Amino acid sequence: MTAVALDVTDTNRALGLVAEVVDEFGRIDVLVNNAGRTQVVALEETTDAERRDLFDLHFFGPAALTVLCFRSFVGRVVGRWCRCRAWAARSRRPGFGAYGASKFAVDGLTETVSQEVDFGVRFILVEPGEFRTNLFAPGAAHESTEMVEYAATVGPTRDYIRIGSGSQAGDPAKAAQAILIAVNSDHPPLRLVLGADAVDSVQQRLDRLTTELRERETLGRATAFNS
Repeated sequence: MTAVALDVTDTNRALGLVAEVVDEFGRIDVLVNNAGRTQVVALEETTDAERRDLFDLHFFGPAALTVLCFRSFVGRVVGRWCRCRAWAARSRRPGFGAYGASKFAVDGLTETVSQEVDFGVRFILVEPGEFRTNLFAPGAAHESTEMVEYAATVGPTRDYIRIGSGSQAGDPAKAAQAILIAVNSDHPPLRLVLGADAVDSVQQRLDRLTTELRERETLGRATAFNS
């Protein structure tokens, strides 16, 4: 196994690396977009540069790398494309707005591209809950300048991130094994939700959406031209 460091926002380096891998191994079988960082911040507390950096890391960099890898997939009936996104992107927990937005962008892109590509690539959106990694380790999360106005709403999330390392219920080794099972299956799922907390969060969101849809269904359907 060969490990090579890559800044996914460096498109030129990514181009060279993909070419090196294809030259040495003949093809790319699996691409896992897992680069990322945590940022807990109220929207008003973020700077334009911080928001753009998040999207470069979570969206634009992986999107560019994926396009480069597609060129090695073309003509082959192989290929798995995994994109990892934290359940916090959908949890609506205060402080994850900018972070979640960059992950929502990944969602939209993946769902659409999975319908565009017909040369054998299968897509998996991995949605892990809280696993015992270094994501919450001291200094791992980017912290913006705090505003006192958000102490009551975003403050608890910040506190949790700062002290939560090592207490997460999820086992990273088991998550990796679950991802391998999905990647190697004949019919991989578009979404792979990992961790009881993530499963519960997704279910609660679906329940909320269903309730809201039913409550406004009549109003929504009454917007067509009169026949």
